[in-house]
Amino acid sequence: MTARPTYPLTARSKRRSHRPTGFTLIELMVVLVIIGVLAALIVPNVLDRADDARATAAKTDVNNLMQALKLYKLDNQRYPTAAQGLQALLTKPTESPVPPNWKHYLDKLPNDPWGRPYQYLNPGVRGEVDVLSFGADGQPGGEGKDADVGSWE
Repeated sequence: MTARPTYPLTARSKRRSHRPTGFTLIELMVVLVIIGVLAALIVPNVLDRADDARATAAKTDVNNLMQALKLYKLDNQRYPTAAQGLQALLTKPTESPVPPNWKHYLDKLPNDPWGRPYQYLNPGVRGEVDVLSFGADGQPGGEGKDADVGSWE
């Protein structure tokens, strides 16, 4: 086996071999700009997903409340009155008409994803009864995240 010849280091090769290996300020700035651009593109999409998730949770809650109301009607031949409200699914109403075959339909009444109670209308505007949330703004109507979420959907 032949030994590799060693050559004396020139001044140029010495400088190259002792060069620092860290990042320059310009390289760091370029990386920060790229991260900033990516964040500007991604963050609005993530925030919109939160609103979509709240609307989906409200639809699920409304469907669950409607199922409990249908069971109430099946047992008692009528829906709770507007005065009895959704509370009739938790405790037996004492005001007329008192349901003859009342059962415990829910453990607790959920609030909508925006922290407000669900609305119950009997008679309903869009059906025999309506259960709805007024959306993010808490006002009837609206569009986008402020749109009503109801049992008619």
